[in-house]
Amino acid sequence: MFDRTYRQRLEADLAQWEADGVIAPAAAVSIRNALPPLSPGVNVAVVVGIVGGLLIAAAFLAFVAAHWTEIARLLRFAILIAGMIVAGGLGAWFAGTGRTVLADLCASIGAIIFGAGIALVGQMYHLGDDFAGGMLLWSIGALAAALLTESRGALAVALVAASIWTCMRIYDAPDALHLPFVAVWPLAAALALAWNSRVAAHLVAIAVLPWWIATSLRFEFDGAQPSFVLANGAALLFGAGLAIAAAPSPRALRLGSVLSIYGAFSLAAVAFLEVTTVDDIIRFRTGTAPAQPLWAILCGGAGVILALASAAITRRAGEVLAGCSIGLLLLAAPLWPASTAGEPWFAYAALLCAMLCLVVSGMLDEVRPRIVAGWLGIAGVIAGITWAVKGSLLRRSAFLGAAGIVAVAFATALNRALPRTGR
Repeated sequence: MFDRTYRQRLEADLAQWEADGVIAPAAAVSIRNALPPLSPGVNVAVVVGIVGGLLIAAAFLAFVAAHWTEIARLLRFAILIAGMIVAGGLGAWFAGTGRTVLADLCASIGAIIFGAGIALVGQMYHLGDDFAGGMLLWSIGALAAALLTESRGALAVALVAASIWTCMRIYDAPDALHLPFVAVWPLAAALALAWNSRVAAHLVAIAVLPWWIATSLRFEFDGAQPSFVLANGAALLFGAGLAIAAAPSPRALRLGSVLSIYGAFSLAAVAFLEVTTVDDIIRFRTGTAPAQPLWAILCGGAGVILALASAAITRRAGEVLAGCSIGLLLLAAPLWPASTAGEPWFAYAALLCAMLCLVVSGMLDEVRPRIVAGWLGIAGVIAGITWAVKGSLLRRSAFLGAAGIVAVAFATALNRALPRTGR
């Protein structure tokens, strides 16, 4: 959760515990003193200042663009350099006065001007027409700015440019994996870990999704089924997040928890996609080649291993079920071609069990986003099974009814077993 929300809940709990006599007043004071100071929030004045700064920057860029052809080349280049210097200088001044949000905004604007400068200089001097290479250069410059200033906005600019770069490279060469992005992404993850920033962790988690999606949509690559390739990516993201969070470090806990949340929602989305894209609702793959490349299968297996390793370290039953959820989702992929003569009932059952395990995992570990992801996955799978084009709707209703009866019987057995075990 966000630090400010956590502090508000903690303050309310401390006041209640102190009033009930659970803790002594001195203990409450010690707890409050042990907490680090909160970073300054974004108030109304800061928001208005940000909007005003963006409007002034937009007006300046529009004015320059309107007279761009009338300005000499050397003066154009000087304007771009001056823009970056002014943005950096203002950012340093804001940082010196403790206005971190405005300083971050200035660093972000400087990174954006740097990218515009790459494009405009290339256009002025007719440099090579390698748009993807320009995006890579922009990403490197923005990443360097983020490293020097600890700007979350500059990191966001760097990751957006890197995502565009890798998607363009994948489009240009669909017959080969674009591994350079896999080498660049850990640098951003290392920054998020070093900063101990939840915002940076969210940016890093989001940035890995375009690479996996673009890679899975390369239809020329062995005729792979996109949803199955995505399933392996979601498994690796979820398992790696759990494993990182299991490390004995608050920084690793923050980064790993965010990665695992995105992995859980990715699992839910993939469960829905496996039903809708494989079972004739939306048909992507028509060839007879293997549905999954070997490297993707290895990534999915690594996700299961990492989740179970995390469960062994933390001794949490919920993470064991998280590993089971990943495994069941991956198991649905080979079960689909095994039922070409009829409907893939076993695959449907595996997906429903996977999402149910995800919900129970979140409940046992008290991780609300994991619970929400599991429920969304259950809803998506049920909707996909119900409205699939292939097969008899009567048989599907019988399958869903039987699955509901099994779930109710399992819930009854759990309800009787829980009081005896004291859980």
